[in-house]
Amino acid sequence: MERRTFLNSSLAVVGGAALTGTAGLPARAAAPRPPVHLAGPAHGVSRYTANRAPLQQEPFLRLPPGSITPKGWLRAQLDLQLDGLNGRLPEISDYLDPATSGWAVPERDGWEELPYWLRGFGDLGYVTGDARVLETTGAWIDRILATRQPDGFFGPAALRTALNGGPDFWPYMPVLDALRTWQEYSGDDRVVPALQGWLKYLHTQPGTLFGQGWGSARCGDTIDTAYWLYNRTGDSWLLDLVHTLHAHSADYTTTIPTWHNVNLAQGFREPAQYGVLAGDPSFRDATYRVYDTVMRRYGQFPGGGFAGDENARSGFHDPRQGFETCGIVEFMHSHQLLTRITGDPVWADRCEELALNMLPAAFDPRQRSTHYITSANSVELDNLPKSHGQFDNGFAMQAYMPGIHQYRCCPHNYGMGWPYYAEELWLAGADGGLCASLYAESSVRAEVAGGTTVTIDEHTDYPFDETVTFTLSTPRTVRFPLYLRVPGWCKAPSVRVNGRPAQARSSGGHLVLDRSWQHRDTVELRLPMHTAVRTWGANRDSVSVDRGPLTYSLQIEEEWTRFAGTEDWPEYEVRPASPWNYALVLDEKDPARSFTPEHTRARAADPFTHTGTPVRLKARARRVPTWQPDDQKVAAPLQQSPVRTTEPVEQITLIPSAAARLRITAFPTAGSGRRANEWVDCTASFSGVDSPQALLINATAEPEDSYDQSIPRFTWWDRTGTEEWVRYEYAEPVRAGGVSVYWYDDTGHGACRVPRSWQLEHRTSTGAWQPVTGAPAYGTATDTFNQISFDPVTTTALRLRVRLQPAVSGGILSWRVRLL
Repeated sequence: MERRTFLNSSLAVVGGAALTGTAGLPARAAAPRPPVHLAGPAHGVSRYTANRAPLQQEPFLRLPPGSITPKGWLRAQLDLQLDGLNGRLPEISDYLDPATSGWAVPERDGWEELPYWLRGFGDLGYVTGDARVLETTGAWIDRILATRQPDGFFGPAALRTALNGGPDFWPYMPVLDALRTWQEYSGDDRVVPALQGWLKYLHTQPGTLFGQGWGSARCGDTIDTAYWLYNRTGDSWLLDLVHTLHAHSADYTTTIPTWHNVNLAQGFREPAQYGVLAGDPSFRDATYRVYDTVMRRYGQFPGGGFAGDENARSGFHDPRQGFETCGIVEFMHSHQLLTRITGDPVWADRCEELALNMLPAAFDPRQRSTHYITSANSVELDNLPKSHGQFDNGFAMQAYMPGIHQYRCCPHNYGMGWPYYAEELWLAGADGGLCASLYAESSVRAEVAGGTTVTIDEHTDYPFDETVTFTLSTPRTVRFPLYLRVPGWCKAPSVRVNGRPAQARSSGGHLVLDRSWQHRDTVELRLPMHTAVRTWGANRDSVSVDRGPLTYSLQIEEEWTRFAGTEDWPEYEVRPASPWNYALVLDEKDPARSFTPEHTRARAADPFTHTGTPVRLKARARRVPTWQPDDQKVAAPLQQSPVRTTEPVEQITLIPSAAARLRITAFPTAGSGRRANEWVDCTASFSGVDSPQALLINATAEPEDSYDQSIPRFTWWDRTGTEEWVRYEYAEPVRAGGVSVYWYDDTGHGACRVPRSWQLEHRTSTGAWQPVTGAPAYGTATDTFNQISFDPVTTTALRLRVRLQPAVSGGILSWRVRLL
């Protein structure tokens, strides 16, 4: 099925889900904090465009594009992007051909690809000053504006009736972003009238339009543009449009209307955005609740993303699940908007976690290719579809390639990630101050209170070092507040001004220095970094390792093979050339003492590679022999820690997870004695569409009935009437005395039934299979566990041998073994 068709149908079938109350994420995860209290008056002081009444004032404002100059490792990433996929995408993407794109020639087709690419590409030019990018951006802005119609419509004519006979307003959202930032950078006086015309056109549409298509789930983007325009024109009808958009679009206030990963990454912020107009704090609270609900169910592993390798699915929350590249950059963008709207630095913390631990691993080290999903645990990146339901798509999603048609959205959309991050390093305070919101080597030139233009140079190797130094240049003495974000993981920050300890007021997760500043004043911020271990209870008590803002992954030797493409535009598969199936050996009293930090000789210029990282950790671990990939090379789900293993202790190396393309980031822990758990390898005689590893995922599941669709299942489909088997294998002998089997049966829906008969076998010391003895009749009842007890056996493997009924197949929802 073509991707757009599949995704639009998925949006229609996912049901709403009620929001739960807030619940704590793992201990180290940044927690919400009270909003910052501005040091000065919040109205009429900043020289930058702020919210007009009745919109609530945002504590922090976005600086105009070009105000911030990124340097160091961030500039290196942007340079890679300039010479990489985003910067040169017109060379290979037919969607970006001016002769055939509907965004230049309205009679031709066009959808989201050109808008996605242009917004990131333009901002890449604004932050780097690259002349080629700026020229190309300007040319595309000219083409787009030339398509304007008298009623305000512009772009591909087919979009006028593409959504059930009405306009498809989704692909315009990224176009509006691109037009806005171009206007802020260039002062182009054509942009405001063009935006007025388009939003006026939308205002004439029936409200039901905004409840349809992708735009319904993502309408916060249009609300953001409406506010931007209102703050410049004062047109009150724009606020009426916002009320209409909110009333008719997807409801994130009381439910979760979609589990599509990109929809969620963009859409969850809409209540907080609408609350800027509504003035009701319950809307802001709803955004926090949606985030918490999604992450508590599907974000229980490191990296800042959630298990949405298309749609988040019940039961599929293991760290082997992926987060779409589009989802990474959209989630970052949402966090950036919420940082400014709420003044809560938790959103900057969350943006930083995604940027520093997940985003770089979405690309090859040269940024010439990307892949569709990035997982916390991923041990092979090949170009083969996964047909057992491991991921929520049937096409291959893991190899690195330009992916113009294979991945389609991601290679066009990813480009906003690093440029937007660079533009959010510094924010203007609504009181005329400046805020260091995200830390990286940079300089900012901005007006502060009183209209004085100052420059602040930021010198740091953060996140690989804990010290950030700021040097101020000003033509005269000037008083303004400087806000310094304190990351949620940092417990004892300190600040010095001109070499002396300074008393900084603490407010809403920021240190605030409100003083008169002189030319060449320096501020040194120290954010002490310590190793910490997070336990992920919802994922079988697995653990992850952090130091400062960085999460660490196992260094797996990577074997890169170019299977297609060209030297400029390669397509790579990546396979492991060293073991990966390790459980960490932890100090029980103080797990953090189990890791030894090491600094390499590498500089932070290219830190997201094995050889370029300036920091790493040494750790101890034992291999888990029965933790194996399935027959399609996807890592088996985690099982309960601590895991029993008698393998010898080895020293392993952990590197920042963003430097690891193959990665184990959520680890089991090694144990012994009665507290340790056996790790099972599960295989079957045949698996067509449903993997036997579902039985590992469902180890503690309580199915509602034999047709329970809310949990993964294993079937032998499409084998019918045959003799089949499914096997549990253990690394060390175990003593077992009973099993419980919950059969899958889809009578009335499909062709799976309970089996005709079955029996349990164990493997003897000679390797032969023998039936257990002492077992009563083998049950085949539906909607319940069929339990048997048998004479105890000591074995390294158990096997269910099943005879399927004639002309039908069969399957299992859960299989449990009672160990003695």
